[in-house]
Amino acid sequence: MASDKELSDFLQAVEKRAFKRAHYATQDVDAALDLVQEAMIRLSEKYAPRDASEWPMLFQRILGNAILDWHRRQRVRSAWVSNLSDFSSGDDDGFDLLDTLELQAASAFLEGTDRQLERAQTLDMLETEIQKLPERQREAFLLRYWEGLDVAETAAAMGCSEGSVKTHCSRATHTLARALKARGYEHG
Repeated sequence: MASDKELSDFLQAVEKRAFKRAHYATQDVDAALDLVQEAMIRLSEKYAPRDASEWPMLFQRILGNAILDWHRRQRVRSAWVSNLSDFSSGDDDGFDLLDTLELQAASAFLEGTDRQLERAQTLDMLETEIQKLPERQREAFLLRYWEGLDVAETAAAMGCSEGSVKTHCSRATHTLARALKARGYEHG
């Protein structure tokens, strides 16, 4: 049985990546924060007594289900709102606080401002290309390569077969590689 400190440490370790995943899926900062918080609470309430090695897969599954539920609710709300008005939220100003904080923390290790600018531009471009991926490809890619889950854990978190995970990841990496190459980034 894991301690409260172990659970707290785990949640702190996954919060930024979980936020990114939720933000990519929802394109809404407030919704992403709510979904991550909801997933953390569910894990704490229902699965804290489990072995700590089970938490990564359980958390990803909980977060994935919360994101799916959010999309379902949005579709229902959208159907009602579209009949009443044609509102749209235009509050996405392209500013990402987490990226800014991560870049500031990393800047001490960078060699110069030209390298810092190049890194920031690459991260921005990569984030844009990840957002363009189909939802299942993006989810598989983020779980495998950002969360570090293996194929079996990713399949369990996504509720699909290991073969599907491999296919989604392969397609995502090929799409991202083509996009990087088209923008002049070559793997050397």
